[in-house]
Amino acid sequence: MNYLSVENISKSFGERVLFKDVSFGIDKGQKLAFVAKNGAGKTTLLKLLTGKDVPDTGKVVWRKDVTVGFLDQLDETDNMSVKDFFFNDPKYDIIAKYEDLAVNAPESEAFQEAIEEMTRLNAWDIEERATKILSAFGIVDTTLPTTGMSGGEIKRLCLAKVLFDEPDVLILDEPTNHLDLDMIEWLEKYLTQQNVTLFMVTHDRYFLDNICDQILELDDQQLFKYKGNFTYYLEKRQERLVNQQQVIDKANNLFKKELDWIRRQPKARGTKAKSRVDAFDDIKKVATTKIDKSKLELSVQSQRMGTKIIEFHKVSKSFGDLKILDNFTYNFKRFEKIGIVGKNGVGKTSFVNLILNKLEPDAGKIVIGDTISFGYYDQKGLAFKDDQKVIDVVKEIADYIPLEKGKTITASQMLERFFFPKNMHYNFVYKLSGGEKKRLYLLRILMGNPNFLIMDEPTNDLDIFTIAALENFLEQFTGCLIVISHDRYFLDKICDHMFYLKGEGQVKDILGNYYSYRNHLIEEKNQAKSKKIEVKKEVYEDQPKKVDYNLKKEYNKLEKEIDKLEKKKKQLEQDMYSHSENPEKLIELGKESESLSAKIEEKTERWMELAELMD
Repeated sequence: MNYLSVENISKSFGERVLFKDVSFGIDKGQKLAFVAKNGAGKTTLLKLLTGKDVPDTGKVVWRKDVTVGFLDQLDETDNMSVKDFFFNDPKYDIIAKYEDLAVNAPESEAFQEAIEEMTRLNAWDIEERATKILSAFGIVDTTLPTTGMSGGEIKRLCLAKVLFDEPDVLILDEPTNHLDLDMIEWLEKYLTQQNVTLFMVTHDRYFLDNICDQILELDDQQLFKYKGNFTYYLEKRQERLVNQQQVIDKANNLFKKELDWIRRQPKARGTKAKSRVDAFDDIKKVATTKIDKSKLELSVQSQRMGTKIIEFHKVSKSFGDLKILDNFTYNFKRFEKIGIVGKNGVGKTSFVNLILNKLEPDAGKIVIGDTISFGYYDQKGLAFKDDQKVIDVVKEIADYIPLEKGKTITASQMLERFFFPKNMHYNFVYKLSGGEKKRLYLLRILMGNPNFLIMDEPTNDLDIFTIAALENFLEQFTGCLIVISHDRYFLDKICDHMFYLKGEGQVKDILGNYYSYRNHLIEEKNQAKSKKIEVKKEVYEDQPKKVDYNLKKEYNKLEKEIDKLEKKKKQLEQDMYSHSENPEKLIELGKESESLSAKIEEKTERWMELAELMD
């Protein structure tokens, strides 16, 4: 079933053409990702799809009655509580109406109608579902006002709201920004469900690999489609570029021959000659096609680093009851690359601010080596002046930038290396896209030739091509690196060990990358589960035999319940097969199957606990 048809749309801003004659569609159950370089028009396309802007040519056609949920990167909320914001939709008015009638008019016809409406909207467990989704994104207190929330909290609240509404199509713009790693993995699992239809822009490559079944790439104002995940896209994109170059090379050889023929022909030509001349124009167009082979070049000279880097001596830091560090000691070594991970609010940014002397420790001391030169990439970016031009931002630091082996380049040349062509150098900064501003900010930091880089969420708002170039640079970087990031691929590729901030001031140093950290968490979880079972077993052994009888009774009852549930699920699967031509019925049965699976898992876990206790 087709949900959306995009037909030959084009969009320009003045002389800048973003894309032209772009066409694609979204079918039910598809999961599409849209990739392009910063400034190519990703956010603009999302605005066209959601009706926040209109194309210059072509049309965007949604199927009638299809509901669309859109997560914008800059969502704002009015002054209301979390709960009011979450249920701020006329379709949820029935809940308040039902609750009022249940108290004041339980015998009325209106109350019976409210019951029917609650059933039709599947609203009986609506608050339970809301609590479950909100807690997954770290939002527990629904009475809190949205005013005063940080940008990250607002982003998570809006994402939870979009998922809770369960629209037919989800359109997500950088959904993993401001989420910690646990939240990202929860969201990934949620979006892989078969009944979710998705169109998203994201730089998270593991996310793209694990979720998407089709990639749309905007390159040189044209749209290219790849049926497969991100890994497949990378392979096929390279094949496309190679094939495109081969076509251009062949056309170029033919062009030279035809050009020679054109020059040797008299002005008066016959019909065959005229046809050949017309074909010559087509050959010329192909032969003169230019493929953008430019690569982001990150190459700057790092200052010399001495033997003393940074030393933490029994450092403690708290904010009220929140402990960031508790008696933490560590000596940084040359060339090490550390990832900092932990749940939101555990103190990752505060840890960095202690190093940068933006915060004072409550106890202990931090010693910085004399040769250390910091480069700090703040996730908030840089506040540019409205009247600043791109070239002026760079020249504020230097007109000439030193490179390795004693070489220098001009500010203008440095901009070109960072994907800012000459025609953009004198543009005002406020006209740049969010990703282009972040790239300019990164350039400013690297121009300072730091030997100790601290990067707080460096991949946010950057396109995947810029991130790949940044990874290559950091792999070769001869200084030290500390990075806070939710980008799992980035952490896997860059880091040689991880600081896991566990809370209560505890820091666990884990040798390896993100994959090692996740294995550590799984091991921690298994150990905690085993300990819980052991405690229950000890309690059971200390109790009289009466408990033994009750546990056996529960154990036998669970066996029967699990057996019934599994039979019911098997019947449901057969029903789903027989209703394969009825999408609405399939969705209904699919939800029921998911609910049954959750119950089976819950009861099976309890059954296993009891089995352990009775061994």
